[in-house]
Amino acid sequence: MPQELIENQTFEKTNYSQSGLPFANYEYCSFTDCNFNGLNLSDYVFSDCTFKNCNLSMVQLKNTAFKEVKFINCKLLGMMFFDCNKFLLEMSFEKCNLSYASFFKLKIKKTTFRNCLLQETDFSETDLTSALFDNCDFSSAQFDHTNLEKADLRTSFNYIIDPEQNRLKKAKFSLVGIPGLLVKYDIEVE
Repeated sequence: MPQELIENQTFEKTNYSQSGLPFANYEYCSFTDCNFNGLNLSDYVFSDCTFKNCNLSMVQLKNTAFKEVKFINCKLLGMMFFDCNKFLLEMSFEKCNLSYASFFKLKIKKTTFRNCLLQETDFSETDLTSALFDNCDFSSAQFDHTNLEKADLRTSFNYIIDPEQNRLKKAKFSLVGIPGLLVKYDIEVE
């Protein structure tokens, strides 16, 4: 873990994929219009931080800590969140592109995803109890032994979720999304 502590700082319009980000614990910091594409952020700690309009695609996250971190309008393509430090892991996503990302086996209860693109995102064996998916596109997303109990997917679309392979007790779906729960039965709903 990093020794240096950086608090209450604002970082704007910086290309860290070229310059690198100083190795530190970041608390109450905001990153706006920054590029982290392909950067190795392994072992970094981010607490109560906000990333806005940033590109974090293909960032390496081995043991990275995200504690109460907000991602707003960020590009997070191919991020392997399952590599993150699981202790106090808490994130929220708004207007983010999380396509090809993986949350495999993570416990991210009550996580909020608003207006996100989740194409081909892997939620296999993820605990998403009470998560909110507001207006999210799940085209080709993977749900396998996923816990979606009490999750709200009423405004989301393009998901295919097998009720026999996933936990859906008290999950909320709209009538429009029902066909995504019945795909394996090859029936038509009109």
